[in-house]
Parts: sequence; structure tokens; C-alpha cells
Amino acid sequence: METLIKIIPVLILIYFGIGVLFGIYFFAKGAAKIDSLISESKWTVRLFLVPGAIGLWPILLIKILKTSKS
Repeated sequence: METLIKIIPVLILIYFGIGVLFGIYFFAKGAAKIDSLISESKWTVRLFLVPGAIGLWPILLIKILKTSKS
């Protein structure tokens, strides 16, 4: 039980660490791959999307990969 208590915070940190890296990519290029109109918007609009991208990075990554194949 103690090992489980030690492992869970590490897994959460890894998840959000990957999310932060993905959020940076999403801010720079990924949002435009999902929605073409976002490239015409101001950078502040994309900045508002970053917190959501950090938490939902697996779903957004799948969407980006699907649009890349099409």
C-alpha cells in the first residue's frame, strides 16, 4: 500500500509533465492542425487553450494524428 501511495503522485507528475510539453507544441503548431481558423487569431487566444491542452493532451494528440493522416 505504501508503494502505491508513492507511485500515484509520480504518475500524476509524469502525466502533467508530458501535458506541459504538449501544451507548448499545441500553442505553437498543434492548434492550427485541428482548426485552420486558429492560425489567423491572436496568440492570446491560443494561450487560453493551453491549460485545457495540458489536461486533455491524450485526446488532442489523437485528434492531431487523425487530421495528419487525412
